[in-house]
Amino acid sequence: MSIKDNTELLKRIRHSALHSKIMNAEETIPLFKSGMYLGFSGFAEGHPKTVPGLLADYVEKNGLAGKMKFNVYTGASIGTDVDDRWAKLGMLAKRWPHQQGNVIRKAINAGEVNYGDRYLSLYAQDFGYGFYTLENDGKIDIAIIEASCITEDCGIVPTLAVGIINEIIARAEKIIIEINTKIPSLEGLHDCVDVTAPPNKKVYNIQNVRDRIGSTSIPCDPAKVVAIVESYKDPVGRPLGAPDGNSVLIANHIIDFLQHEVKCGRLPKNLLPLQSGVGSIANAVVGGILNSPFENLTVWTEVLQDNLLDMFDSGKLDYVTTASYSLSENGIKRLLANWDKYTSRTLIR
Repeated sequence: MSIKDNTELLKRIRHSALHSKIMNAEETIPLFKSGMYLGFSGFAEGHPKTVPGLLADYVEKNGLAGKMKFNVYTGASIGTDVDDRWAKLGMLAKRWPHQQGNVIRKAINAGEVNYGDRYLSLYAQDFGYGFYTLENDGKIDIAIIEASCITEDCGIVPTLAVGIINEIIARAEKIIIEINTKIPSLEGLHDCVDVTAPPNKKVYNIQNVRDRIGSTSIPCDPAKVVAIVESYKDPVGRPLGAPDGNSVLIANHIIDFLQHEVKCGRLPKNLLPLQSGVGSIANAVVGGILNSPFENLTVWTEVLQDNLLDMFDSGKLDYVTTASYSLSENGIKRLLANWDKYTSRTLIR
């Protein structure tokens, strides 16, 4: 079957004028030149998984390790399938704003990768100014975006994270879109908002985890799209360590405090909306809530991890607003096996 006869792929690309841009992922490799500034979708999850891997294959097979380097910008950390492999092959000249991988960390500390770390809530605005790409006239040469589908008006529907896709697309000269058909369409799950520059910044009128102020897709100029490829890839699982004794002890103190506040009438029985962080203590606290009397909870979290799936399963959690799904391999299996159950009560911003 020709790739352009792929029914599922065509169904995901509703802007029919873009059907002519469909190609095999290998055909995109000649577009890349050493020294380019690249923008990848991704914020813990949602990064492109096909074209970057094939580009690494090309570098490895042609003896170009350390000779073909790129400046790479993402929304936050992305999978080690890209960061660590590219670092190992010497493909990273510059990397912003976050990473998670042993190989890339060693390369950064050895001075092999020019790395910058930025407070993520400010990064999108600064990136939108073109600050991080000043040496390239503020431009991203090629953006590679993992998408769930493309709407009739060429809106890009992200996958399991949003990050700075808006800003990357706005700065990009050329765009490659990876349509991931391995996972169901996530259309309707996102709330995508442009970051308006000061002094014209608007109030984000969000009072409840279910509130929406943006759109379910990200506008994209179809003239910038140079290629659309199919990506049939599962989300990349991340190791999830068990909470240690100190984390559990801290969590127990927090649960005791919350129960005391409810008893004294200072908190409702379903608490106030919780903001969950990342790490062993946050995981332990969520685990403690599973064994507490609290119910009908709502949560704001940077990344949705396995413990919140446990809370959904327990019936204690009603709704979550998150920036990304970041699950273990087992968590990904649970997500895919119970897709509607989890995604119907989640909003990705």
